[in-house]
Amino acid sequence: MHRSSGIRTALLILFLVIVWGINWPLSKYALNDMPPVLFSGVRTLLGGLLLLAVAIPRFRKLHFKRTWRVYAVSAIVNVVLYYGLQTIGLGYLPSGLFSAIVFLQPVLVGFFSWLWLGESMNGLKVVGLVLGFAGVAVICSGAGGISGHISVAGILLALGSALSWALGTIFVKKSSSAVDPIWLVTLQLIIGGLFMTTLGTSVESWSDVEWTGGFIASLLFISIFVIALGWLVFYKLMDAGDASKVASFTFLIPLVAILTGCLFFGEPFTLSLLAGLALILFSIYFVNRQNARRAGAEPA
Repeated sequence: MHRSSGIRTALLILFLVIVWGINWPLSKYALNDMPPVLFSGVRTLLGGLLLLAVAIPRFRKLHFKRTWRVYAVSAIVNVVLYYGLQTIGLGYLPSGLFSAIVFLQPVLVGFFSWLWLGESMNGLKVVGLVLGFAGVAVICSGAGGISGHISVAGILLALGSALSWALGTIFVKKSSSAVDPIWLVTLQLIIGGLFMTTLGTSVESWSDVEWTGGFIASLLFISIFVIALGWLVFYKLMDAGDASKVASFTFLIPLVAILTGCLFFGEPFTLSLLAGLALILFSIYFVNRQNARRAGAEPA
C-alpha cells in the first residue's frame, strides 16, 4: 500500500513538472495567434471555470462575504500580475530564458519568509540568495548573444513575474487558514481572468486572434492540463503532505521549458543560460534545504 502511494505521488509530481514545463514554450507559441493580454485572460478564465466543477460541491467552505478580500488580493498578485507580466514578457525573450529568470521565485520566497513570516535565515539561505541573483546576472549578461542585444523589458518583466509570484505565495501562506484552497485558486483564476479578458478587449482586438487548429489545441491544453488539472494535482499533493516533494522538484520545470523550446520551437541554448540556470538550481536547493519538511514554494 505504501509503495503504491509512493508511485502515485511520483507520477503526480512528474505530471506537474512536465505540463508546467511545457507551458512556457507552448504559451509563447500561442502568442503568435492571440494578443498577450487577451491570451492571459482567456486561459486563466477557462481554467477557473473548469475548476468550478470541483469547487461547487465545497460551497459551504466558500465564506465569500468574510473572505472576499483574500480572493481579490490573490487574484491581483497571482493572476493579473503574475500571469499578465509572464504572458507579455514572453514576447520579448525565448521561453526557456524567461522561465529560468522567473524561477528565481523560490529564492525570493525564502527571503520574504524570513522577512515577514519569521522563518530562520541561516548561512545556507544566504548562499542560496547570492547564487540566485548571480544566476540571473549571468543569464542576463549572455542574453545579448541570443539576438544581438539584451531585452531590458523582457528581463524586467521576468523579474516582475517572479516577484509577484513570490509575494503571492507569501500571501497565500499567511491567508491559507482563512480560505478553502480549491475555492481560492478557482476564484483567483475567475476574477483575474475576467479582469484580464475585459482589459484585453479594451486595449487589444479580437479580430487579431487567429483561430488556428494549433492555437486552439495549445489554449485548451494550457487551460485544462496546466491550469485546471495542474492546480488540482498540486492541492492533492498538499493535502497528502507532499509539499516538500513538490518544492524539491520545481527546479526541473525551467529545464523542461528550455529543452522543449530548443527541441520543438528552435529556441537557442547558450552556455550563459546553462551556467545561470545551474546557479539558480543550486540557490533553490540551498534556500529550501532547511525547510524541506515544513513547506514548499508554490509553483505554477
